[in-house]
Parts: sequence; structure tokens; C-alpha cells
Amino acid sequence: MDITELISKVFLPLSLAIIMLGMGMTLVPADFARIIKYPKAILIGLTNQFIILPIIGFLLAIAFDLNPVMAVGLLILATCPGGPTSNLITQVCKGNIALSVTLTATASILSIVTIPFILSYAIAYFGGDASVKIELPIMDTILQIMVITVIPISIGMIIRHYKTEFAIRMEKPMRIASTVIFILVFLAVLAANANIIGKAMKEVGLVTLLLNITTMGIGYLTARLFRLNLKNAISITIESGIQNGTLAFVIATSILNNIEMGIPTGAYAIWMFVTGGFLMWQLGKRPDVASES
Repeated sequence: MDITELISKVFLPLSLAIIMLGMGMTLVPADFARIIKYPKAILIGLTNQFIILPIIGFLLAIAFDLNPVMAVGLLILATCPGGPTSNLITQVCKGNIALSVTLTATASILSIVTIPFILSYAIAYFGGDASVKIELPIMDTILQIMVITVIPISIGMIIRHYKTEFAIRMEKPMRIASTVIFILVFLAVLAANANIIGKAMKEVGLVTLLLNITTMGIGYLTARLFRLNLKNAISITIESGIQNGTLAFVIATSILNNIEMGIPTGAYAIWMFVTGGFLMWQLGKRPDVASES
């Protein structure tokens, strides 16, 4: 197992699972009950992820006149919303963690259906092989969601229920730990993508940055337009702009067998941590208020 595999298959999942455990200790069942009772935030978030995000990806690919390989690579990225990293960023930014986790889990499951549909169209549109069949590893995807997200959060919520004072005391240390792990993950991503970062930034650096910033901006604007409070707006902003780069890279290299299609994901991974880190730095300084307007 080389360093890249060690990072992607061991370090990243383990780190994110630990973060999810800490998040679970900040949550109670009522947090999820409120979301289900008032589903507007979920609907706005999913609309951004599954409709607006791919449209922006298409428009950017056309506007920048990307070659077919880079265009499809960008669309792979745009069809992979969410991911545990968005939950980590949301926690440090003091957004609605329950909403973030719900959007990530829901989007991951729905993407099993949407990714093959959108990518098949993208491959045909940008001049590739229209007969390419895209099949996602459904059980592996569900298992990943369970092991990295659902199970650790559930354990954390159990700890919160039975050891409430301990869980409350651990909130600040876990938020600090999340920031430290975020930095370590960023450095790990740099190490894992060192061989393609220069090429990626040269070819699609600007377009991937615009994808990241534009989707975040639209996420925030739509949330505020529909009068969601700040905590919910933060969650939707991050979920709209932070994509599941790991899944995108797997689709490009393992399912479509095209390493070059993974180049946009390599460039995007850098921007994701830069913009996410900026939000964590700015929003993490806010007083932790339960309800904000």
C-alpha cells in the first residue's frame, strides 16, 4: 500500500469517523426531528446540490471551452455533492450540524441514481462515447455512509444521552480537534495529489475555483432568500460548495478508467480546503448561539 492509498483508505476515513463521533456528541434526536418537521431547508439544499450545481458545472465547462476530458471531469465533480468533509467544516463554522449530516446522507444515496444519468448525458454532449455504461458501487457507497457517518454519529448521540455533562465539556475540545484534523487532511491531500497539482491548477484551476465559490454563493443566497436562519444558511452554503472529491476521483479513475478526468478533482480539492478553511476562520469566531436570524 503506497502513501496515496494509505491516506485515502486509512487516514481520511478514520479521521472523519472521529470527527463524526464528536459531532454526534453535540446532537440530540430533537435536532433531526425539527428538520423533518420543517423540511424547507432540506429541499433548498437538495435543489442546490442536484439541480443548480450540475447546471453551473455545464455552463462553466462551455464558457471556458474545456476539452471533452476536462469537461467530463468537471461534471463528475459537479455530480458528487456532499461528503463528510462538509460536515467537519459545518461543525467548526457553527452551522446546523444535523441539517448538514442529513443533507450529506440523503445526497449520497440519491446520487447513486443521479450520477449515472447526468454523466451519461455529459459524456455524450461533450463528444465522448455515448455508449459508456456508468454503474456505481451501490453497496460500497452505502457502507461508506454507514461506517464513516451514521455509526460514529449515532455512538456520539448515545454518549450525549447517557453522559451529557461529559459530552458538553467535550464540545470545545472536539471543535479544536476538528480544526487540527482539517489541516492534517489538507496536508495529506496535498501529498496525495502532489504529482498532478501543477497540471491541474494550470488546466482547470480557475474553473474549479469558480465552481466552488459560485455554488457556495448561490447556496447562501437561496437560503437567505427563503428566510432560513444563519445556522441553516451556513450548512446549505457549505453543502452546496463542498463536493465529495473522493467519490469523484473513484468514478474518474476506476469506473471510467481515465486518470486525466480526475485532474479537475485534484485542483478542486485544493480550493475546497482553502475556501473551507477561510469560512472556518471567519465563522468559527462567532458566539455559539442556538438560534440565529
